[in-house]
Amino acid sequence: MDDALFVALEAPTETRQDVLRYFDATPLSYDVLHTDEQSIVIQYAMGTIPPPVRAILASGTLLQFPVSLRDGWLTFALTSSHDRLSRLKAEFEKAGFTYEVISVTQSTQPTDLVTDRQREFMLAALKHGYYDTPRECSLTELAAELAVGKSTASRVLHSAEETIIKEFFAQPIE
Repeated sequence: MDDALFVALEAPTETRQDVLRYFDATPLSYDVLHTDEQSIVIQYAMGTIPPPVRAILASGTLLQFPVSLRDGWLTFALTSSHDRLSRLKAEFEKAGFTYEVISVTQSTQPTDLVTDRQREFMLAALKHGYYDTPRECSLTELAAELAVGKSTASRVLHSAEETIIKEFFAQPIE
């Protein structure tokens, strides 16, 4: 949310009593969502979004959960474009955060470039001959096949095509 952050915290069961005492001593309201022999899961709302999380959100980057906070270090994985990763770096530096990048990997799977929905639309387009020369199906026919409007089909395909083409040409051209 704009002014709050909803958090699900999972802790090992052996620390359950310490976690509950901590939450009972804070003004935060919380709900125990799950408990078993392995862990306890608590949900609570923070009244403000912590600056590191605000910087991550401002960069347009989405975190992959779980996020770990240990000894003052927030550890997380993310999937991002080069541009958004650069924006994240700039946001961290603007906020004065100390950070460390453990590793950066690039996907070698072309299907990792697009969302599930974009993949679905592109596969349907390939199957029905939308990318054939000459075309075997029109955008209108493809949209009907996918049970969406023509503008939606166009927007989803264009977005996927843009991502793939930009990734293709991001490599040096000789």
